[in-house]
Amino acid sequence: MAGTPRRSDAPRADAQAERDAATSLGAPLLEIEAASVRFAGAAYPALGAVDLRVAAGEIVCVLGPSGSGKSTLLRAVAGLQALDSGRVRLEGRDQAGVPAHRRGVGLMFQDHQLFPQRDVGGNIAFGPRMHGATREEQHTRVAELLRMVGLPGAAGRAVSALSGGEQQRVALARALAPSPRLLMLDEPLGQLDRSLRERLVVELRELFGTLGTTVLAVTHDQGEAFALADRVVVMREGRIAQSGTPLEVWQRPADAFVARFLGFDNLVAATVADGVADTPWGKLPVPPGVPDGEREVLVRPTGVRLVELDRGLACTVAARTFRGTHVSLALDPATGPRLEAACTLRVAPAPGAEVGVAFDPDDVVVLG
Repeated sequence: MAGTPRRSDAPRADAQAERDAATSLGAPLLEIEAASVRFAGAAYPALGAVDLRVAAGEIVCVLGPSGSGKSTLLRAVAGLQALDSGRVRLEGRDQAGVPAHRRGVGLMFQDHQLFPQRDVGGNIAFGPRMHGATREEQHTRVAELLRMVGLPGAAGRAVSALSGGEQQRVALARALAPSPRLLMLDEPLGQLDRSLRERLVVELRELFGTLGTTVLAVTHDQGEAFALADRVVVMREGRIAQSGTPLEVWQRPADAFVARFLGFDNLVAATVADGVADTPWGKLPVPPGVPDGEREVLVRPTGVRLVELDRGLACTVAARTFRGTHVSLALDPATGPRLEAACTLRVAPAPGAEVGVAFDPDDVVVLG
């Protein structure tokens, strides 16, 4: 579709975006340049000439569906996956040939990977001990980190006696114990229930901010990434589809893939001319400066407003779903594909009701 970047243009656009980000943030701690990994028989590269820079103290979350390359990227930085081409630099030093245990990075995985034969203190002290810390230094570091992760006095507890959330905190403390220059998290909260995940992600952000930790995390959970990150990177088929602050990515998805991955379904083809998008739902205003032509248009659910039947696009309420903070309505319009609208429970009409729909210009996004 016109207005959407060609696949061949993507690596160049990604590289420029990362150079711009690096310039705005200062000298990067981590530099990934044209990193490529290919697995035999795969339809596309696991990593396709990826460029990414992470500044010291920055928290970057890499999002994407299964198979998008996010975990391969993490493993390549850690030294657990060899690159077919490209390079990884840490503090300006090329890591080619540097084994994983000498890269000075911390790793925390979804399944914790705690040592079952060691108690909590023994798990956390493992890294400092391997780096030559004395017993007193190990004891001090363990106590300090247990206070930070909210488990003071737990050094003597058995790993098997911990809850899932407690194991996650111990795994984090163990990863932080050697004071890594870069902490990498692979689906760090994936095995926890939602309420615990939401609480821990806030605590993690506060902890990383206090310590000044540089973090590269991968996850498929948008809410987790948007709550934790200074910058969000969305991957698709081994390439970066979009990179920006959580607000930038949420407000301005780069294309239909990113929009759908973020959970937006109100997407239609449109013809843009003279500040108006001609869509199956009617004519919608678009932001100033959008070029004319064939485009794709997103309308956020919050921008689908219910009005009197004779004052907007006629729709039938097909279903309503309580989402906790709002009600999601599935609307079948007289013309065009189904719409999703968000409204409060107090005003949410019942299924079968006939309503009118108007569109808020601030929630209309022209993609590409």
